[in-house]
Amino acid sequence: MNSTAITNAATQQHAPPHPLREFWTYFCANNGAVAGLVIVVAVLLVALFAPWLAPYAPDLTNNAVFLKPPAWQQGGSWAYPLGTDAIGRDILSRLIHGARLSLVIGIAVVAVSVLVGTVLGLTAGYFRGIYEIAVMRLMDIILTLPSLLLAIVIVAILGPGMMNAMLAVSIVVLPHYVRITRAAVISETSKDYVTAARMNGASHFRLMFNEVLPNCTAPLIVQASLGISTAILDAAALGFLGLGAQPPSPEWGTMLADAREFVLRAWWVVTFPGLMILITVLAFNLLGDGLRDAFDPKLKR
Repeated sequence: MNSTAITNAATQQHAPPHPLREFWTYFCANNGAVAGLVIVVAVLLVALFAPWLAPYAPDLTNNAVFLKPPAWQQGGSWAYPLGTDAIGRDILSRLIHGARLSLVIGIAVVAVSVLVGTVLGLTAGYFRGIYEIAVMRLMDIILTLPSLLLAIVIVAILGPGMMNAMLAVSIVVLPHYVRITRAAVISETSKDYVTAARMNGASHFRLMFNEVLPNCTAPLIVQASLGISTAILDAAALGFLGLGAQPPSPEWGTMLADAREFVLRAWWVVTFPGLMILITVLAFNLLGDGLRDAFDPKLKR
């Protein structure tokens, strides 16, 4: 073997791993994160193919099967594997269609909050001064109020409904994205590559969106994955209080609200929507923890 081949072999041996491969290695080291990813993908697929997976339409009623128990319980039937509710609607079908509603709510809330929060945090951290003080004090005021109470007040002003509930939850979670973006921008603007770009005559717009923002995405991705679970939980709480999605929408929180009076004699109408909320929120939290471990270099060994 000649010297050139030896040099090439040594270079390949000591070459740094591809960023995506390194990210996946650290992510897979967290078993909980992998489990969360599997559950999230499963829920996404269920939501995507809900019309084909659900055995019945979510609002189809049957007068002959009021509060029918699950199939494995006495009096149950495999025609309704998870039983029916008080007006004869199939719970399994409503849970499957509810996955679509809950995920749309969570993703839409996070998308709006990330977009608005990134712009506010980016401009506040870049320009500083009075504008920064005004933006951050407004975010501090929002944070001092209990999140669910603030969401209830906003929906009470705007009126009950799914769109107003999504807007209310977006406002409630907005300060987290503003603060994270601002802190990341302040850290990045003091680095040499920003100074070099500024000396080369880069405009404020280019500095903010081409130089600084791409290096602030990692904490935003982590917060967004955690924020989806918060949005789903808050939207379910508003639906439970009658302020979110309105009947007959098969939203999980609304299903819980409709089943309150049957808790003692029909456990399944409350248990299964509650389990779906629990499993989905837990999965997104586990996924967010794994993303944080993979993105944060301080946690890498």
